[in-house]
Amino acid sequence: MENKAISDSFFERVYAIVRQIPYGKVTSYGAIAKALGTARSARMVGWAMNASHGLEDVPAHRVVNRKGLLTGKHHFEGTNLMQQLLESEGIKIHNNQIVDLEKYYWEPK
Repeated sequence: MENKAISDSFFERVYAIVRQIPYGKVTSYGAIAKALGTARSARMVGWAMNASHGLEDVPAHRVVNRKGLLTGKHHFEGTNLMQQLLESEGIKIHNNQIVDLEKYYWEPK
């Protein structure tokens, strides 16, 4: 049971960072892990994002992989919901990848 408590606490820390991502910006799983002081736990951040879809105040669509690929898109309802949400914020996407990632990238502190 202790592992569940640890993961719940970790997930909440991830969500706290994701809630800070500004409108029209994205960040990566690895950047979130690094900001949490657990640089090697990008995959755990991904698990947290997969578990966040019932949380309306967590903008999971703003978290992409380090190359700007929409790797989490299959966890959203509808075939292109993640892309549509990002495009509605002015982010350009081509072939499931953010165009000019540096322009939209936000580094968590």
